[in-house]
Amino acid sequence: MVAAGEAVASAAAELAQDGKQGEFKIMKPQISLTSYKLSRTKIKNTNTMKKIILAAVVAMFSLSSCGTYNGMVEKEEAVKSAWSNVETQYQRRADLIPNLVSTVKGYASHEESTLTAVVDARAKATSINVSLDELNEQTIAEYQKAQSAVSSALGRLIAVSENYPDLKANQNFLELQAQLEGTENRITVARKEFNDATQSYNTAVRRFPANLVAMIFGFDQKPYFSADESAATAPKVEF
Repeated sequence: MVAAGEAVASAAAELAQDGKQGEFKIMKPQISLTSYKLSRTKIKNTNTMKKIILAAVVAMFSLSSCGTYNGMVEKEEAVKSAWSNVETQYQRRADLIPNLVSTVKGYASHEESTLTAVVDARAKATSINVSLDELNEQTIAEYQKAQSAVSSALGRLIAVSENYPDLKANQNFLELQAQLEGTENRITVARKEFNDATQSYNTAVRRFPANLVAMIFGFDQKPYFSADESAATAPKVEF
């Protein structure tokens, strides 16, 4: 009986040993703490570099935009100055007309229709005041039309004076004619300078990427003076 018990115990021990050998162990992957810290540091450095690059790009764009904006302001101021000069020269001509009409009337009082046409044209032209902010294709066309009417009326008045030798010999009339001729030349120069300044400004606001800045800050294109149709009938002084 003792021998049988020992045999059973031995068999049980062998089974238990075999069971232990048949067990499967599942190993969990182990992550090194040092590797984790290095990975986190690398991600932080990458994000920091992206922020630096983005900030640099924004700064460069801002500086470029400021330069573009300031350039447009300068060009717009040049257009304003040129337009102011145009108005000044036209006003100078308007100031000469009353004395001219008065002088002619003293020698050719029966040329009433011609004199009235000059006075009326002057009155209409001086009633039209256009600031640069109001300047567009329509307003500049109206302004130019009114000034052209003055040129045409003055041209007819000068032509009438040819029929009056005493008027042509009048010293005051001769001086007024000389001033009128000089003013007409100044008007031509002022108009050209305005168109040149406007062309420079319009080119600037249309170019890429400056046109984006122009759109954001409201820099609109400006109109030009067209060829003056009254040039053929503008006052021509002959001595």
